[in-house]
Amino acid sequence: MAEDPQNTGESQNTGESQNTGEPPRTAETPLREPDLPRTMKVREKALRTGWTTGSCASAAAKAAALLLRGEDLPGYVEIALPSGNRVTFKVEETVVDTRGDRARAVVVKDAGDDPDVTHGAHITADVRWRDEPGLELDGGEGVGVVTRPGLGLELGGPAINPVPRKMITHAVAEAVFEEPLAETPEAADVTDPATGRGLRVVISVPGGEVMARKTTNKRLGILGGISILGTTGIVRPFSTASWRASVEQAVSVMAAQGETTLVLCTGGRTEKGAMKMLPKLPDVCFVEVGDFTGAALRRAVEHGLRQVVFVGMAGKLTKLAAGVLMTHYTRSKVNTELLGEITTDMGGSAELAAEVARANTARHAYELWEAAGVLGPCGRELCRRVAGVLERFAAQEAGGELAAQVVLVDFTGERMVGMYGRMAR
Repeated sequence: MAEDPQNTGESQNTGESQNTGEPPRTAETPLREPDLPRTMKVREKALRTGWTTGSCASAAAKAAALLLRGEDLPGYVEIALPSGNRVTFKVEETVVDTRGDRARAVVVKDAGDDPDVTHGAHITADVRWRDEPGLELDGGEGVGVVTRPGLGLELGGPAINPVPRKMITHAVAEAVFEEPLAETPEAADVTDPATGRGLRVVISVPGGEVMARKTTNKRLGILGGISILGTTGIVRPFSTASWRASVEQAVSVMAAQGETTLVLCTGGRTEKGAMKMLPKLPDVCFVEVGDFTGAALRRAVEHGLRQVVFVGMAGKLTKLAAGVLMTHYTRSKVNTELLGEITTDMGGSAELAAEVARANTARHAYELWEAAGVLGPCGRELCRRVAGVLERFAAQEAGGELAAQVVLVDFTGERMVGMYGRMAR
């Protein structure tokens, strides 16, 4: 890493010296920094944050579970976010069947000022008792079904991502045990203590199949609806021009404090992992760059910074390796053919390279590399290519020299999988 690139616990042998002071060898991939979509204008006032589909589903599930237990809701329900903070949601609609063994609750999603196709969606939870213990979670109308690998979800199952699953489990458990919980229990332990019965929760989104047509879900193999998403429970308007301005401001603040190493992270998980990897750096050095790597590099050069560390997962790094410096999903796609090329360059078989080139997602390619035992060398080569792009962009587009280190982390954001870099001279 920036302070001691030799002491990483990873082999750095890519066939060349890691600390020669020479920039990494990178093919002259054309550099691109696409403009923002027309609809994303800078606004005069701060943008509102909103709530993820995962948060809304958790609130709806808790409300329905409380109704099932005979509670009278005042129209609002409180849930815990992954951060531990607690927030309150308005419950738009509730229904309990005449026999009292099923309940439904609806929460309307407010995405804040983020351009989100699910803004205003009626996130619905149907909850019923079941004879077996534990919590069973499924998707209903408007929630997509996973049909391809590479998403970290079970094939044939609902497109409800891991963090929302945990949030829903936590929310329903609080309803069942009638108290706020500091930790999320296992789904198997969410059982009514009086009767020993478990619950079945079905999340649905009326109109979700139509909403999904405006997303990349079909291309990713998520069919029939939207995904229930979120890693923090909060929608921040990362995709807007205002977010770009905040990235540039963060770099300026860091430089004003005399710091010289800028650490760009693609999101909250990678930032958390980067902070663990570089514990001696102050928090001001870490910037959640979102889609705006090019803007961050320009500002870094403007302030005379010499060292940048980029920490990301496979998808963002693949886009950067292809020369794309503004990685918003509407302006760039993951090029898995590039990952197939890397597979070949690192000695992978022709069969593996072809499979990687056809991968459904960058995560799918990552999993193929891991299964074939080539994740280490392929991950380092991906990092090498990204480092070359970052340094070339700084020189050609921003007019200055930056020494780049690049770290590929796994999908928890915690574990370093590959690294390449050089120190500023």
